[in-house]
Amino acid sequence: MDELDQRLIAELRRDGRAPVQALAERLGVSRATVRLRLARLQQANEILGFTAITRGDVADAPVRGLMLIGIEGRGGDRIMARLSGMPEVTAVHATNGRWDLIVEISALSLAELDEVLRRIRNLEGVMTSETNLLLSSRRARSRG
Repeated sequence: MDELDQRLIAELRRDGRAPVQALAERLGVSRATVRLRLARLQQANEILGFTAITRGDVADAPVRGLMLIGIEGRGGDRIMARLSGMPEVTAVHATNGRWDLIVEISALSLAELDEVLRRIRNLEGVMTSETNLLLSSRRARSRG
């Protein structure tokens, strides 16, 4: 999977129903290239399917966590793109200090969260990690 494939997956995560023409324009490639890449990603099982997001899906998942990740070398962009393609990953933040990335994860169960953490830890370039479960959240008031 190259950078264009990763960018395509990121665009599909933002809008899985985006027309091929719109994807091509956002990526700066032809419609034929997008179609070919989509077919190849599906055939390689990198894209396993497309899904609809309902109002209930955007409610807080029962199990949520923050994963702090230390990366080896210069693989940050590649790892961020891979993480952005995972449905359980709701946000990826680059940061400074001890950790390179902070990843927000939502799962339906502790077993599912454990599986997601295992997949992330097995990504090439991920050297170390620490995960914290979110027990409760309070929304910040918007300014205005």
